[in-house]
Amino acid sequence: MGRRPEDQTAKPAPAHPIRRDYPLPWTAPKSDSDDPRSLDLVKAIRDSPEYREADSDVDFLNSDIARGMRLQLDFQKTETLLQAHGIRHSIVVFGSTRVPEPRAASRQVDELKAECDLNPGDAELARRLRIARRVQDKSRYYTVARDFGRLVGAFEQRTGERLAIVTGGGPGLMEAANRGAHDAGALTVGLNITLPHEQFPNPYLTPGLCFRLHYFAIRKMHFLLRTRALVVFPGGYGTLDELFETLTLVQSRKIAPLPIILVGQDYWRRAFDPDFLVEEGVIDPEDRDLFWFAETAEEIWTDILRWYDRAGQPLMPTEPDQERS
Repeated sequence: MGRRPEDQTAKPAPAHPIRRDYPLPWTAPKSDSDDPRSLDLVKAIRDSPEYREADSDVDFLNSDIARGMRLQLDFQKTETLLQAHGIRHSIVVFGSTRVPEPRAASRQVDELKAECDLNPGDAELARRLRIARRVQDKSRYYTVARDFGRLVGAFEQRTGERLAIVTGGGPGLMEAANRGAHDAGALTVGLNITLPHEQFPNPYLTPGLCFRLHYFAIRKMHFLLRTRALVVFPGGYGTLDELFETLTLVQSRKIAPLPIILVGQDYWRRAFDPDFLVEEGVIDPEDRDLFWFAETAEEIWTDILRWYDRAGQPLMPTEPDQERS
């Protein structure tokens, strides 16, 4: 029988977004009644890594050809979350992961001294004790870094301006800066890096604001994109790497000048001799003035504020910084 005339004007209801009344042909595998091998053949196809969707194929994502995508993802996740938390400006703090808080440093000296007393002829123990005493001497910078982090955190809490302490997220002097900001109730950021050996972030980072990046290059970019000052405490290869890279970027004006403060003149005069580099003709005298020394948390903070005042710039610009992009 044909459709009645009144049915010809009826409007169909919207289709269900997923369910169908009649299944499509490809929603079931070929029947093994037609070919006994079919189920095994289809299983082999579906189990092959090539059949995985690209974003679920870990081997593909880790391949050389996907490196560009990984770089983009490495950058974008951290960038998206920093923006979501409203973090547009930061002060970056570097320093040794090997310099603990003073009481921990003192405890290590006491333990080694006791071992040396029991083994007076052990040259290796004597060497370790000598180094532990040097670390104990530098542990005063843990207090300075913590006090500085607290000053920055108090500024954020007092003014409502989002100026976050950003570190590499590890222990030692970077932990101290994060801890000071944490003491003040402020947000504080860590940029960890994936390494062959397991590591733990320091406990004073804001949950949700400690990121683990794969590429050093992307990590370095995030350190500098938002920074309003670089504060560098005594440290080793990693600290020197970040310091010299920033100095090079400012020297070449690849990024706009910013305050670069080395904390602990006695240490830095021995670790790095810019006067020698000037005399050797490998940097210019003006490059020696791209940084200066400080000793206390109050001096660091005052110097940063004074630098921006002399530069005629606000510490916290109202427009996003384009000069570090």
